[in-house]
Amino acid sequence: MVDRRHDGRTDRTGFDETKNYLSTALGRVVPRAVARRALEVSVSTDAAEYAPDEPISITVIIRNRLPVPIEVPTTTRRSWGWAVDGVLEATDKRRYIRGEESSLSFRAGETKRATATWNGRFRRTADDGGLDRSVRADRGDHTISVFVPVPGADERHEDATQIRIR
Repeated sequence: MVDRRHDGRTDRTGFDETKNYLSTALGRVVPRAVARRALEVSVSTDAAEYAPDEPISITVIIRNRLPVPIEVPTTTRRSWGWAVDGVLEATDKRRYIRGEESSLSFRAGETKRATATWNGRFRRTADDGGLDRSVRADRGDHTISVFVPVPGADERHEDATQIRIR
């Protein structure tokens, strides 16, 4: 279950979005390899331990470390994503996301923040064509990760944190 909320206006990726056309134009001047290395991605949750089925608030922060605007291409229309134990958005349901490139634009030193809420369950699709089912996550440790799908990057643009379901 995804719930992308933020005070104020948000764009389709869940980030605060006030378009600055000058920053976007200047960001295209910075070489792509430099812009990719300028990204810093981090993830956090609102607690370290949760009860079964307790909602888990996931916060993703993506920051431009450079003092100049940048534009970073992404490999898909998905500008960022999250996963639990390697399962994208905690579901094995097939995602229909266009394979065409997109991009993230940042002002000088800008930080973008978005949130998602995981309900503590994995959604499983039925192999026999029946109804999907919701499966409670096992008790114990789980890894929540976030990523930015940047093409050809030498370094991965992702971060992960551990939570425990008691």
